[in-house]
Amino acid sequence: MQFILEVFEPAFMQRALVGSLIAVVATSLVGTWVVLRGLAFLGDAVAHGVIPGIALAVLWGFSPVIGALVAALIMSGLVSVVSNRTLVREDTAIGLLFVGMLSLGIVIVSQARSFSTEVTALLFGDVLGVRVEDIRTQLVATLVVAVVSLVFYRPFLALTFNSAKAQTLGMRPRVAHTVLLSLLALSIVASFQAIGTLLVFGLLVGPPATASLLVHRVPWIMALSMALGALAVVAGLVVSFHYGTAGGATIAGFSVLQFFIVLGVREVSTSLRRTPTAAVSH
Repeated sequence: MQFILEVFEPAFMQRALVGSLIAVVATSLVGTWVVLRGLAFLGDAVAHGVIPGIALAVLWGFSPVIGALVAALIMSGLVSVVSNRTLVREDTAIGLLFVGMLSLGIVIVSQARSFSTEVTALLFGDVLGVRVEDIRTQLVATLVVAVVSLVFYRPFLALTFNSAKAQTLGMRPRVAHTVLLSLLALSIVASFQAIGTLLVFGLLVGPPATASLLVHRVPWIMALSMALGALAVVAGLVVSFHYGTAGGATIAGFSVLQFFIVLGVREVSTSLRRTPTAAVSH
């Protein structure tokens, strides 16, 4: 137990823990809908789509949070416009914008004399550098995500399982989809300081996907996803502290590892249950 407790004695580790746990709440609420609707590619694209905004913010000297939020909202809005206003399939629109935004981000960064360490931290995470101000920003963003998720719970649910019925019930699925994209952008912005934009996808998809293997009701998936995400955060920070690994990457790695552990246990359990049945039939 001391092996774990000593990790969170320094103040910077306490801030890292709090910031990462707040990120887990935001990504679990939105990530559940992302997983259930099969929007993982979109989530990854939006996570990469914030790079131009962050790069401009760092180079021009204004808040990276504002830059990330504006870029994410632009990315989400363009996906909706292209997929709704043209004959292009949504996955094609996502792919095009994914490459376009990533390319723009690289072009912007290339204009600097060197690849700023601050940009690197924002892309890959600086969980040990989370400040009190960052936590406050995260809390506000996560609170907005939670309130909007609660208000739009029924439209999101109808959109996930029966879009046609949602339309007949007057729930305006296109509006619900746009709101969901906005929440996706906001959840990424609320998380990138802790684990970085390139690794936020791990928390956005990993814990909800793992939870969906174990439970099936949406509220339970969200709750279990938060618990699994918290476990990944603690494990990642402990390993990072004792063995000097990158904090954000370690957390994201654990969130993905959980999925394959649960999947493996399920497969073994299913095989063991089938074996006696097969033996009896012979």
